[in-house]
Amino acid sequence: MSPLIEIVNVSKAFTIRHNRSNSLKSSFIGIFHKRFRETKETLWALKNISFNMTPGETLGLIGRNGSGKSTLLRIIAGIYQPTQGQVRFPNGTRVGAMIELGVGFNPELTGRENVFLGASIHGLDRREVEEIYPGVVEFSELDSFMDVPIKNYSSGMHARLGFALAISLNPGVLLVDEIFAVGDEAFQRKCIQRMEELRAKGKTIIFVSHAAETIKNFCERACLLDHGSPVFLGAPSKAIEEYHRLLAS
Repeated sequence: MSPLIEIVNVSKAFTIRHNRSNSLKSSFIGIFHKRFRETKETLWALKNISFNMTPGETLGLIGRNGSGKSTLLRIIAGIYQPTQGQVRFPNGTRVGAMIELGVGFNPELTGRENVFLGASIHGLDRREVEEIYPGVVEFSELDSFMDVPIKNYSSGMHARLGFALAISLNPGVLLVDEIFAVGDEAFQRKCIQRMEELRAKGKTIIFVSHAAETIKNFCERACLLDHGSPVFLGAPSKAIEEYHRLLAS
């Protein structure tokens, strides 16, 4: 089966600025005093990540905080550009991303307006958005709040609306970052069930989770990252073992 996603030697570097000068005075002082001078440090958040994914496959990303999991999702989603390497979608696959609560939402707009705005950014015309809108409302269970500005939403309501929109875009690839850490247990079960349905329809899913049992039960493969580098890619049970060994050390 031909790959749906090709991730080829992807690395990502960020520049961290220390003693950043915010005024002409501080810049002038830095000329004479070394400790006040601005310095730059390069941080490699990801180093040489490579793997392919086929339609219907589910991959779990695991690792300690700061290991690069969310950065990798952002690169796949096109939010970040890799410093080195490439992410390729040979068939022009649409990506649905649930990476951060409310990313892309305008807090001053209502839930309804944000659904139309978010869907249009992903290339849907008004007719297509109107077709998916009832499903977004039904899944999110926010029908009484769709005309309320989302700045008044709780974090759980953000999660419901964001996830409902992401899965309603009919994505070939769904990216999910710790969605199961928010919302109540019923909503978490609902998310898992919908993701199972999407996988059965041949959708490809990549998600970050610290829930070992979810990774084992839901994924065909798991990728363990540490300090931006791939440590293990393979069977979820083995990946969890390696993760626990990493934590113990």
